[in-house]
Amino acid sequence: MYEDIVLYALKVAEDLGASYAEVRYHRIDGFGIASRNGSIIAAGTEVNDGIGIRVLVNGALGFSSTNVLDRESIRRAVEDAYRAAYTHSRFMKKPIEFAPAKVGRASYSIIERESFDSMDIDQKTSMHRELWDRVSKSNTEAKVKIFTLNYTEFVEEKVILNTDGAYIRSRIPRLSVFYNIVVSHPQKGSIQRFEQLGGSGGLEQLKQWNVEDTVVEEAKVLEKILTSAIEPPREEIPVIVGSEIVALIVHESCGHPSEADRILGREAAQAGKSFIKPGMIGERIGNKHASVIDDPTIPNSYGFYLYDDEGVSARPRYLYREGIINEFLHNRATAQVFNVNSNAAARAMNYGSEPIVRMANTYLKPGDYSFDELLDDVKLGVYMKSFMEWNIDDERWSQRYVGLEAYLIENGEITKFVRNPVLEVTTRAFYSLIDAVGKNLRFYAGTCGKGEPMQGVPVWFGGPDVRLSKIRLGVA
Repeated sequence: MYEDIVLYALKVAEDLGASYAEVRYHRIDGFGIASRNGSIIAAGTEVNDGIGIRVLVNGALGFSSTNVLDRESIRRAVEDAYRAAYTHSRFMKKPIEFAPAKVGRASYSIIERESFDSMDIDQKTSMHRELWDRVSKSNTEAKVKIFTLNYTEFVEEKVILNTDGAYIRSRIPRLSVFYNIVVSHPQKGSIQRFEQLGGSGGLEQLKQWNVEDTVVEEAKVLEKILTSAIEPPREEIPVIVGSEIVALIVHESCGHPSEADRILGREAAQAGKSFIKPGMIGERIGNKHASVIDDPTIPNSYGFYLYDDEGVSARPRYLYREGIINEFLHNRATAQVFNVNSNAAARAMNYGSEPIVRMANTYLKPGDYSFDELLDDVKLGVYMKSFMEWNIDDERWSQRYVGLEAYLIENGEITKFVRNPVLEVTTRAFYSLIDAVGKNLRFYAGTCGKGEPMQGVPVWFGGPDVRLSKIRLGVA
């Protein structure tokens, strides 16, 4: 059925005279449960399905969508997209063109080892109560005051056709668990931790994540930080930046500023600008340790796909290669502007959203140091394992990360907890100060927001632990 309506929409667009047309049937079946301190506060299912149509007419793009999937409604939606493009074409200073691309004809899916319906709703709700029961009893001196848990499963299906010959079918199930822990002490105040776990696949991921033991251990660590942590050293020191913070840094200070539409100014009024300018390919941004890759094809990743929403085959994108700005994230329109090939970065949140340039799974390339080797020779330093808060300017240049779980390093050994160390650094300084890179690559899940209207898409960001040679930390 879906191929029939997509083919029909494509034919209507061709008959109207569009020089390019693209039709995407996009369905998301979701189910979620949210709880606070073990009590269910929300649960429900959601089905979001329809078709999105994009056409190119006289150098202007028009987009329309509908979730009414009869032929008359589809025809009207195609006509709306055509009319919008035709109208705007009279005001285009420079026509939009698509770079030539070898588009795919393929069908792919991720098979769950344990399907979502292999656990009934009673078991899924009892997981919330059992987790609260364990975490609420985990501490003695500081108490867990709030524990919120969001469990989400969804299956994303697409059928994509365009007039350049693309024909892509895909089915990707995804699972996500998001939790927030607030620990409070009558004299020491409060502290909190949030984390999202996510990936593509089925319920087998719950066992891999070991959520029960993870949240209990998190609560115990928060208590120790609250009751025993000291201020960080005030002098310049080596700092080992944990993979969680490294992952966030590469997403924010490499992934976003490497989006070609942002470089061209499209995001300036919404998500901000980029310090990267169109002519900066080949410019140095860091030292030899600074290689950042965005790869949609990582198996079981949260941002997984093999073809983008323009039908272009995905591949790893080396955004920074050994400290050099190497390539941008492109769709076919931005690729034409830069006279390169699209590297398959066009993604849409749902049927009602146009495909725009997006990240998938962005990470710093690991090195060959063990964690103990990163600690070696550090007479006095700090290991910032996780973050509590962060911010970055709209050009993705100046940034600030407040450590949550952090430790003092003395004579190559981890000793005491450190409270609220602040890493404040520019993008070039961070990538230039790396003097050793760990070999253990870890990924973290997130929902990346971008666009107007806002679109949120699943992504991974990742990295190993890295050591910065010397930097002065602040105190929050």
